[in-house]
Amino acid sequence: MSDLVLVQIQQRLQHLEDLQAIQALKAQYLRACDRKHADVMRECFVEHGAVIEADGFPAFTSRDGWVETFTKLAVKNPSIQDMHHGHNPQIRFTGADQAVGLWDLDFCQVNVKERTIVNLSGQYTDEYERVNGRWQIRSMRFQRGSFVMRQVDGDGAEKVLALGEPPAAGFIENS
Repeated sequence: MSDLVLVQIQQRLQHLEDLQAIQALKAQYLRACDRKHADVMRECFVEHGAVIEADGFPAFTSRDGWVETFTKLAVKNPSIQDMHHGHNPQIRFTGADQAVGLWDLDFCQVNVKERTIVNLSGQYTDEYERVNGRWQIRSMRFQRGSFVMRQVDGDGAEKVLALGEPPAAGFIENS
């Protein structure tokens, strides 16, 4: 086997390993959200200069601001149960240590105290960077697609509270 062929095989193998590492990173982030593991979530982002934007939230220019808000809304609220399902990843490498990715998200939130269920879908647009040999999220933008919020009464009957857009007060503030 020629040296050129060996180099090409090594490059292809590295590409596959990097692709798998990025997919595992996003899965780690989504699972940390669902399990309310704020420290694990924090480590998914670069230490300095992370940008996080999500419809319904202010923009964050640090991972700590995002994690602080998450902690307030979810971790410290035992009534909230979240389920993030990321799928259909499209990852493209823009350099040896940089990549961009698109992910679809299906999200469900059950608030047992308020007796509400929120379902939404949308798309993540991420930028990834390899830092000290480890892939991390440099920026993450979530754009909401569909939205429905229902309330379940004591008899189990559901009433739609919002369809298409969150209610004026927003489900985020009520969570």
